[in-house]
Amino acid sequence: MVSEEAQPLRPAPIIRPRASYQRSGSAALVTIERPERHNAVDGETAAALLAAFERFKADDDAAVMVLTGAGDQAFCAGADLKAIDTLDPDAPGGPLGFTRLPSPKPTIAAISGHCVAGGLELALWCDLRVATTTSSFGCLERRWGVPLIDGGTQRLPRVIGTGRALDLILTGRAVDAQEALQMGLISRLVGPGEHVAAAVRLAHEIAAHPRDTTNSDRRALLEGETLPLAEGLALEAALGRDRLQTAHDGAQRFARRK
Repeated sequence: MVSEEAQPLRPAPIIRPRASYQRSGSAALVTIERPERHNAVDGETAAALLAAFERFKADDDAAVMVLTGAGDQAFCAGADLKAIDTLDPDAPGGPLGFTRLPSPKPTIAAISGHCVAGGLELALWCDLRVATTTSSFGCLERRWGVPLIDGGTQRLPRVIGTGRALDLILTGRAVDAQEALQMGLISRLVGPGEHVAAAVRLAHEIAAHPRDTTNSDRRALLEGETLPLAEGLALEAALGRDRLQTAHDGAQRFARRK
């Protein structure tokens, strides 16, 4: 009989976080960490994504959030259909973590490979989408009877128009990066492997401007786009009025330029 003291030590299992949070200057990089499942989201991953988003909101030095998926094969394949029972359709933040929550600061999706089903909904939650030429997009959940409940039916037509949105939602077809660029689904197209670096550079470009005005104008656009024009103009005026001191300071800096 072997005593406990003589038992060989077994290495502890490596536990990969479901989502990671890193800072790169003024950018916060949030990465879905399930490449072995094409970064599909289960309940634990959804909770990790929500925690990362809350951390971004509370991080005053993080001006822009970049959302991406680990590896080059997939940004996110949506809900993990093998663990769909772990997702809460009534979660306040949405089944995939934060898709029903507004961000107070700009957000960018850095996409490589498959960006489909709920993964497309996560990308649509972002303000801008930077994608590689190897990316593909589609509402593939259509094939399995899974509904779009992470904002896709509302955000997709706002980004690409009702007709094109209905095409993707009703057929469940996939589109490549070139077609996605043509229809306005993605904002920037880059070479393979360049998506994260390009998105971080874009985040730094955005963060270089006076942040209070950037965030205020962003809010006026996002909240005003569904309002009648008169109400939208009133919202713009009210938010803009609060930025007059920033505008005055900027005008003085401009006047001092040689």
